[in-house]
Amino acid sequence: MTAYIGLLCLLHLLITLVLSIDITYHVKEEDRPHTYIGDIAVDSNLSHPLTHQQHTLITFTQLQRTVESGSHLFNVTNSGKLYTTQTLNAESLCTYNKECSRIVKVAVRKGKTFMKILRIKILIEDINDHSPEFPQNEVEIEFSERDRKGDKISLLNAIDKDISIKNSQITYMIKKTKREPFSLSVEKRYDGVYIPTLVLGDKLDREVKDSYTLTVEAKDGGNPPNTATLKVHVSVTDVNDNIPIFSQKVYNISISNSHQRHLPILTLKATDRDSGDNGKISYHFNHKTSQNVQKYFVLDKKTGDLFLHDNFQVSKKQSYKLFIEARDGGKPPLSSVTKVQIHVVNNQNNAPLINIDFVSPLSESSAAVSEDSEVDSFIAYVMVTDTDSGPNGEVICDLKHDKFKLAKIDSKEYKMIVKGHLDREIRDHYKVSIVCHDMGSPQLESKKYFSVKVTDVNDVEPHFTKETFQFLTYENQKVDFPIGFINATDPDLGDGGQLTYSIINDNNNDNIPFQLTKYGFISTSQPIDREMKDIYKFQVLVKDNGTPSLNDTANIVIEILDKNDNAPYFTFPNNDPYNLDVHYHPHSKKDITILRASDKDTGNNAFLTYGILRSNDKNLFTVNSHTGVLSFSRTVYQNDAGTYELQFIVKDGGTPVQSATTAIILTLFVSNDTSPMLTAVPFQSGHDLNMTWVIIIVAAAVILSVAIVVSITLCVFRCINHTNNSPTTAENPNFLSQTEMRQLLYQTNNPVAITRNAEEIFNRNLQTIKSKSQFFLEMEQTPEEWKFSTTQRRLPPVPQRCDSIHSQGRRTSSIMSYNSDTLTSQKDREASKSNGKTKPYDEIPAEPEYTNDNPVAATILKGQQIQDTYLQPT
Repeated sequence: MTAYIGLLCLLHLLITLVLSIDITYHVKEEDRPHTYIGDIAVDSNLSHPLTHQQHTLITFTQLQRTVESGSHLFNVTNSGKLYTTQTLNAESLCTYNKECSRIVKVAVRKGKTFMKILRIKILIEDINDHSPEFPQNEVEIEFSERDRKGDKISLLNAIDKDISIKNSQITYMIKKTKREPFSLSVEKRYDGVYIPTLVLGDKLDREVKDSYTLTVEAKDGGNPPNTATLKVHVSVTDVNDNIPIFSQKVYNISISNSHQRHLPILTLKATDRDSGDNGKISYHFNHKTSQNVQKYFVLDKKTGDLFLHDNFQVSKKQSYKLFIEARDGGKPPLSSVTKVQIHVVNNQNNAPLINIDFVSPLSESSAAVSEDSEVDSFIAYVMVTDTDSGPNGEVICDLKHDKFKLAKIDSKEYKMIVKGHLDREIRDHYKVSIVCHDMGSPQLESKKYFSVKVTDVNDVEPHFTKETFQFLTYENQKVDFPIGFINATDPDLGDGGQLTYSIINDNNNDNIPFQLTKYGFISTSQPIDREMKDIYKFQVLVKDNGTPSLNDTANIVIEILDKNDNAPYFTFPNNDPYNLDVHYHPHSKKDITILRASDKDTGNNAFLTYGILRSNDKNLFTVNSHTGVLSFSRTVYQNDAGTYELQFIVKDGGTPVQSATTAIILTLFVSNDTSPMLTAVPFQSGHDLNMTWVIIIVAAAVILSVAIVVSITLCVFRCINHTNNSPTTAENPNFLSQTEMRQLLYQTNNPVAITRNAEEIFNRNLQTIKSKSQFFLEMEQTPEEWKFSTTQRRLPPVPQRCDSIHSQGRRTSSIMSYNSDTLTSQKDREASKSNGKTKPYDEIPAEPEYTNDNPVAATILKGQQIQDTYLQPT
């Protein structure tokens, strides 16, 4: 006996746990669709002991979204948020003075592992959204003259469709004048409805007044209350003063679910002692009968016969409650209500019904499952219904498959889970069937067929077609100018094969003037200046849209090609105009100074050529177009002395050509000084000026005298040599041309004047030099390496020499030393500093020295007192 009681207690505990409610929510009716109700994830406390990362793995799936269960009225998101799907109307969903609620079942998973089924109870709260309503706006009643004080006539009662007692409770009051002999009382009917009654307050005299008009106001118990009014027209005559009376206050009946639809299940009967229309009764569903219940029954208004509707089906609900009203034909009509309790007995043996809710449905009969799903991963919720009683309603289900199986949750609830490892590459589709049968005799069986599709996962990384993409583009292009495409491949399908490109942002990429679309197209984002930077290197990223997303990187190299967008500029002279004083001696060299310019461009765009624009009317000056060396183009005479405002131009080799100009105010002093070495003319202060002029005049007189004597001697000697050696020039025409081509190129920060070649002396001694012409040809032959590069030129080492110069650009006077240096643009010099070496231009040979190895030349130079002093470069 004790064991039996313990078994009963255990069974009761299991039933309690199965039927227990996990969470209860409240929601008001008539709220708009998608109203937020609550957070199941929070309120169920399932995520309380979990970390935040584990909490994100919990998902919720609503089960049994059917009309019969009412769960279709609500929606549960994957994260556990509960919402309404439509506007809720408590009056159409529930019955009067009963708890209005629905149960929603939710499956909870952690990742792909089933956790439990939650039962959520949602209470639908009634609001005062209906006002009391009288069946008619106006009624007519009659009092007889013979009626006495205190006689009553029942009026129409107002109906409030709200289902809560508070909102549907109605009170009445009458609005009248003091002379009207009526009052209002309220009487409670059997069904709990209060009926307003008009009470006669005094005997009526039809000859004095045969009619009255009163107003009855009905007010419900809501806050704020709603009201309705009824116009009551009272005629002094006989009235309908008897209400219909049912033969029973409550009807309790039981019917079989196989009851024939054309036969009544009950015939209601009410009587009225009044005669005529006042005693004629009709039958109606009272407003307290739920609309959900009314749709299963049909009531004959005249006979009171109650039938089952054609759409009546036996479900879990085995009993129904109806309120039927009997109404007479009086004015106003009187009525009474009875309650009908119907119990349905199921005598049939029906096959079980199988309902499947897939976690990832593809259709009503197919589901999707990922190939990386682990064993015991939750796939579907299976519920079996069998309305039969006894063994006929006991059900057993089975699923025979090597990849899937059923796990029992409750007596008629199962979960379908993964049984074996899935591999989409081996098989991507399975056909599955679930078989359920009851325990009746004979056993009835149902089968449910469906398919399971195995979906792919993103397991292949995208891959660039190259490790490094190289592009060329010109500088100064407009924004959005196309550079090129980059490409990557990914063999995955769906989102796993959809690729998106982007530039990897780091500190080195902040100023990259390029942009990359998500489709791999590179274009400029701003104008590019090659002079600021001529090559850009950065990395790009490609990633797929799979979960998790996979990616790859590649290098981008974009070289910027030069455009001729920079004009050359003079670095010497650095003043415009620049003042330059040149003292010319007969023994001076032709070279005066070197013009220097630079260009920030490269290649042909930085290949510079020099020229004279104006103030060279005497053709006294020439400038080497490539080296910028300014020199005398012919013999300088005494009358050439003076001031020349020379304007020079430098052009680059680009298209279109860019140029710059500068001016030198050159003051030429011509002297007959035959000193082998020119001395510097010091700049004197004002108080020494008079003494300086005295010294200059005396020195000039002495020099002039010596020059006259020397000139006469030279003329005589030339005439003699010319007579004896006239063929020499013809035999060696190359000698003079080579001598004229000799140039010393200098790069210095100050203007220079170089002593002129002693051509006349060599002309007077051609005969002697002829015997050694081969020596001079070897020494002065134009080098084969004389070339011009578009980007660089370099000079060979040149001996240093001292000459006299007087510059007025900054009015400085000094002994100048000439360093052999490299002629480069400003950019070349900057590059040489950074690289630690200079990219050489091709070289121009230095002028040969005349030493003891050439005794003839040395003797001639010494005899004519022509002496140049060379200092070896440091």
